[in-house]
Amino acid sequence: MTIYCDESGGLNAGAMTFSAVMLTPKAAADIHARFRSVTGLRGELKGSRISIVERAYLLELFDRADGRAWVAVAKRDRLAQNSGGNLPSDLALYGALLNSAVGHWLPETGGVCTDVVIDDGRYDPKILSNVREEIQAGLGQWGRASLADSKRNDGVQIADVIANSLFNITVESPRASRIQRIIEPMLASKVIRIAELTHVD
Repeated sequence: MTIYCDESGGLNAGAMTFSAVMLTPKAAADIHARFRSVTGLRGELKGSRISIVERAYLLELFDRADGRAWVAVAKRDRLAQNSGGNLPSDLALYGALLNSAVGHWLPETGGVCTDVVIDDGRYDPKILSNVREEIQAGLGQWGRASLADSKRNDGVQIADVIANSLFNITVESPRASRIQRIIEPMLASKVIRIAELTHVD
């Protein structure tokens, strides 16, 4: 199996979410092919660009394909409250969320070799290379961590939609209530699980 990772939001937006999505590469490709054939989407699949109905359809395909996700969530106000008003840097928060989301998966892989694919778009390549090395150290001999251009990676784009969905809910955006209704059955069945991050060491 492969764990595909992407984030949404940031401290300046009130919250950051980080999704770690477990799918086989074939399942990710099949979801994309079906979604694009039905919706006519061209270009990159982004949670911030698709309609509510398209989001619901994508998540239904994800569920049908036995996809699973851990999403690490951090709210700016909660972080400030627990750190005396001193917020972490964007990069420190990103790293903590990534470690939380991927870390929740590792005990569940049963020692099966797992690849972790991380979107390469948020930071300078050198910074992300250091992040990748950290994750690789955590994986040890059990898998391989790599960076990927989201425009060319089906799984990372699916991770983007899931991270964006939880971001909308967390910051209570105008679309939050409708997205919540889409997500609720998946939370109940643990297709999607949430790990809240309340402080960054």
